[in-house]
Amino acid sequence: MAKSGDKKAELLPTRNDVPGNAKQVSIEVLQGCLYDTVDLYNGTRQAHWNVKGSHFGQLHKLFEEFYGDLAEAADEIAERIVQLGGTANGTSQTIAGGTRLPPYPTDLYAGLDHVAALADRYAAVAKTLRAGIDTTDEAGDADTADLLTGQSRDIDKKLWMLEAHLSDGK
Repeated sequence: MAKSGDKKAELLPTRNDVPGNAKQVSIEVLQGCLYDTVDLYNGTRQAHWNVKGSHFGQLHKLFEEFYGDLAEAADEIAERIVQLGGTANGTSQTIAGGTRLPPYPTDLYAGLDHVAALADRYAAVAKTLRAGIDTTDEAGDADTADLLTGQSRDIDKKLWMLEAHLSDGK
């Protein structure tokens, strides 16, 4: 699910017996998820560094937990790309050119403004993870579908936690 126009790189040799077409599909899906995950990591760090207001302490700590988990998730995605014979592309330039997320605002400071901005982005990542689960499963790569399923559950939980901050309790 990388952006159109991305050329398919030749697979590197591996003894991994996932069929070649399934590898190509999974690598493309995973690369798109890597772009989004690293971008979400960066947006969450932006919120962590700049949050202000009465919820500062709680949100500063929450955002730190979230970006730590995103760093691990990005590593798992990148390693799966390489396991399948691909090359994980995670430079700032490739992330900026490949992310499907809107740019994170750099003029936000109020805690709940950050929460809302992050909730939108966590929801978008959750949606693309679920699409990736279906695509990689249909292609015949159950292991990648399983990896994305675990990440989808984690992102959904974080989205729920963000939304709880925005709720009026009803």
